[in-house]
Amino acid sequence: MRLDGVRVLDLSRLLPGPYATQLLADAGADVIKVEDTDAGDYARILPPYTDAGVGAIFDAVNRGKRSVALDLKTDRGREAFLDLAAEADVVFEQFRPGVVERLGVDYEAVRTVNDDVIYCSLSGFGQDGPHADRVGHDLNYVGMAGLLDMTREDEDSKPQMPGYPVGDMAGGLFAAFSTVGALLSRELGNTGGEYVDVAMTDVVASFSQAVAHDALTGGDPRPGDTELSGSLPWYDTYETADGNYVTLAALEPKFWDAFCEAVGREDLADAHMTGDPAEREAVREELEALFAERTRDEWEAELGDTEAMVAPVRTPAEALDSEAADARDLIDHSGTVPRVGFPAQSTAEPEEAAGAPPGHGEHTDDVLEAAGYDADRIASLREDGIVE
Repeated sequence: MRLDGVRVLDLSRLLPGPYATQLLADAGADVIKVEDTDAGDYARILPPYTDAGVGAIFDAVNRGKRSVALDLKTDRGREAFLDLAAEADVVFEQFRPGVVERLGVDYEAVRTVNDDVIYCSLSGFGQDGPHADRVGHDLNYVGMAGLLDMTREDEDSKPQMPGYPVGDMAGGLFAAFSTVGALLSRELGNTGGEYVDVAMTDVVASFSQAVAHDALTGGDPRPGDTELSGSLPWYDTYETADGNYVTLAALEPKFWDAFCEAVGREDLADAHMTGDPAEREAVREELEALFAERTRDEWEAELGDTEAMVAPVRTPAEALDSEAADARDLIDHSGTVPRVGFPAQSTAEPEEAAGAPPGHGEHTDDVLEAAGYDADRIASLREDGIVE
């Protein structure tokens, strides 16, 4: 799981694209962040901030990268980009469809200097289709994929925002996966260069596998209607005595039997998977009363190490500052502030993408020098405002 020697030109900003390329950087790739010469990636100035005054999200998804500040709206800036692209393995962009064509740095333009390049475009709705030109953020992607109403609802049944930017993160994750897949395909000799079009809406829709069959065969699954969204009392979330919650996920009979035994309610065992709505409701009422007897942590202490399929619902702070996160070395403390690190372990670990994120244009000179630009040429570009 090492991408040493793989060079990525990253034109993305904010969260989805930088998260994708951060995963590549964490796996050892040399990620060169190409920013404009003005403000650069405006995630740099989005609150909350680190003690260094940098946007915390920017810090989290730009570790170990290098930054080149380049004006792609100029002929010489575009020429410099194509010079860098000639030596790159991957070009990654997250503009709205049509922008890279107008800038002259699209897949076809890059192919003229590097026919083997893997070019990945990540967007909200894809490069074609009826919504391709729409603007969007995470709520749009989740809603357009038809999954917003399957997340959670308030007391008035008004669809609510997901509690986390699932579309952004899922889109970035799948874009990274697709990019690595294309690199592997190229290295195996199955393909050469390749263009990859990832729509965050499509990725979120692919998360619907648990309800897709019903939706595609005449049904219209809603929250609480399906086996995995709360219709089954033995697969649901329950409030505890302290106002917190635990999950119960005893789908399989053996886990339901273990739960009933652990809580001394063997009388409920035979009700498992009953199709009688009244019996299901009776079981749910029994479980609501049962879980309300103790706090979340008391249930965790009693059932956590059993096969009862009960687990606490934790806040982000609790989940990230936990014995489990520590045991898995999930939190990366190598930089100026902690962040969630690469979410997999391997016998061939890459070196960590350690340290602070790059300053705006911090590596412009180094990267251009490696591409064959001498000091006078770089000075001329800087004097004309083409690089920073």
